[in-house]
Amino acid sequence: MTDQSHLSGWDVFRLNAPDLTRRAITTVRASFALLGVLALGLGIALLAWPGKTITALAVILGAYLLVEGVIRIVMALVTPLIHAGLSILFGVLFILGGVVMMRNPGLSGETLLVVVAIIIGVAWIMEGVLALLESGSAQSRGWAIAFGIISLLAGIIVLVTPAWSAVMLMVFTGASLVVMGIVSLVRAF
Repeated sequence: MTDQSHLSGWDVFRLNAPDLTRRAITTVRASFALLGVLALGLGIALLAWPGKTITALAVILGAYLLVEGVIRIVMALVTPLIHAGLSILFGVLFILGGVVMMRNPGLSGETLLVVVAIIIGVAWIMEGVLALLESGSAQSRGWAIAFGIISLLAGIIVLVTPAWSAVMLMVFTGASLVVMGIVSLVRAF
């Protein structure tokens, strides 16, 4: 290993190929390959079978919520916590959420997708307003104003058409996952 005392900030996270062992390189490549296959598979599934994929993701999230709820309740009962009551309450809420998602995963998945689109729309509106408010002190005032207006308009469009925006979000996510999966596989090999 080389002396890394001269590195600062994010440089400590940089992979230096000469310092890596053969096993470490194989592990990194295998990780890229695994992540590439997962991203590519999920991306193709989102593009080819969007409804079934969202339903399957809702089932997985519902199962996670059920398990998380049970774990929180058990931990609250067996561990002397100050806020055991709050942990039990969250556990019960997670279990209820998991049961709701498991009973109607199609509707749950679609609802989550629309909620995510609405959250993105609100975030874009807030980002646009902040960009416009801060544009007076920006070095490139014109770009800040343009960014603020575009972000504000995009957020409004998403809020006015949340279902269409959710579909576009799903298509964009699927396409992005396909591209990222291919790039990750190329990096692995």
